Amino acid sequence: MSEIERREDRTPGRRGPWAYSSAPEGREIVRLQDRYDLFVGGRFIEPKSGRYFETINPATEETLAQVAEAGEEDVDLAVRAAREAWEERWRDLPGKERAKYLYRIARALQERSREFAVLETMNNGKPIKESRDVDVPLAAAHFFYYAGWADKIEYAFPGRTPRPLGVAAQITPWNFPLLMCAWKLAPALATGNTAVLKPASTTPLTAFLLAEVIEQAELPPGVVNVIPGPGGRTGEWLARHPDVAKIAFTGSTEIGKILRRSVAGTGKRLTLELGGKAANIVFEDAPLDQAIEGIVNGIFFNQGEVCCAGSRLFVQESVFEVVLDKLKARLDTLRVGDPLDKNTDVGAINSRDQLEKITELVQSGIEEGAEIYQPDCPLPERGFWFRPTLFTNVSQSHRIAREEIFGPVLSILTFRTPEEAVEKANNTPYGLSAGIWTEKGSRILWMAERMKAGVVWANTFNRFDPSSPFGGYKESGFGREGGRHGLEPYLDLDGSGR
Repeated sequence: MSEIERREDRTPGRRGPWAYSSAPEGREIVRLQDRYDLFVGGRFIEPKSGRYFETINPATEETLAQVAEAGEEDVDLAVRAAREAWEERWRDLPGKERAKYLYRIARALQERSREFAVLETMNNGKPIKESRDVDVPLAAAHFFYYAGWADKIEYAFPGRTPRPLGVAAQITPWNFPLLMCAWKLAPALATGNTAVLKPASTTPLTAFLLAEVIEQAELPPGVVNVIPGPGGRTGEWLARHPDVAKIAFTGSTEIGKILRRSVAGTGKRLTLELGGKAANIVFEDAPLDQAIEGIVNGIFFNQGEVCCAGSRLFVQESVFEVVLDKLKARLDTLRVGDPLDKNTDVGAINSRDQLEKITELVQSGIEEGAEIYQPDCPLPERGFWFRPTLFTNVSQSHRIAREEIFGPVLSILTFRTPEEAVEKANNTPYGLSAGIWTEKGSRILWMAERMKAGVVWANTFNRFDPSSPFGGYKESGFGREGGRHGLEPYLDLDGSGR
């Protein structure tokens, strides 16, 4: 049975949203290579390690390409290329000239946006409408934004003398492969640093396409280098390299802790954007229909594979039943399937390992007494899939309420007073983001002041802008990306740089 036939299945109990015609985006826009080599010193080179690994399409399990794995010698070569480019070309280049390069990259991203979006969806599993409408436009926007800062750095920090640090090691995750490259590369380049980028092993392909764009923009050789490989080897060698002055990492809290220990006493600058267990808080006076859309966007966007996902929903008791009924009805309309289909709402989980983690945590919720609800939607026979899921009868002690699931799983709890909402929301080791839904502006401000979260959204969720800083507290990391704040981690402002 084809994917379309499965979706249009008219078995008893299946109705409405599954009876639709697919509108798949064409794969022909992407020129996949059989093999991708390292990008070092402005050109693609074979790895000295001699090793390659497969990267797959999580929606089909098909192999997309062989990808070079950087060994320790390759890491050293990339860092030396970046160091040389910084000392001889990039560090002393006037800001207005650096801005031109960033602007070229941004324009090229726009011109090749469809190609980037399709490749991102093929390698990651996220719906094409998210790659097309969120990831790629935001990536371009970050380069545009920091192009504007490149010749104004001294004005951002009056009374201080900002100087670039040198080589930045940038380790990016698999959930937003292209966007996280832009978040890290744009401020690093704008401030006069060079970069060695290590993309996640499961999603390296748009980083290589970005390397092509960097070639197209005629960036000086060595300013940006791309070296994939496993975090436990390639990432560790990169972070420990003595010529690396700055490490920017987005990923798991566990790896973040290891990185923090590894750089202790070295003088290297470090920023960490780690896990989260965000609270989405709905008061009885909230615009409930709008809140339902915000809840769905907060947890099912990108299959819930979002560090700031609103995975804990707190609903005021007086409207709990209404919210639950509306939410279940909305889940019944979500379409799960081919990520390249423009009608798909929930795509594929990025890897088998991640799917197994989600499955194990959901099973723990059932065993601990929470009540599960999943829509009766068909799933493709191949690939890694998980239905949108919500739990009620959840307690604060349940693993599903404490641990980051990184999947399309929502835990619903209740509260009576604002004070109780704050107490429950803050009862987590994480502190990345939160959402508040109410008509009262005074309540929003009161809550925001007491929430231990780096970002608090009011009557919305998952809103991002290059000019707005993003980052967390506690085990969600430290440092900020975005806005003027995103410049500071790449600058020596007090003469203590390496």
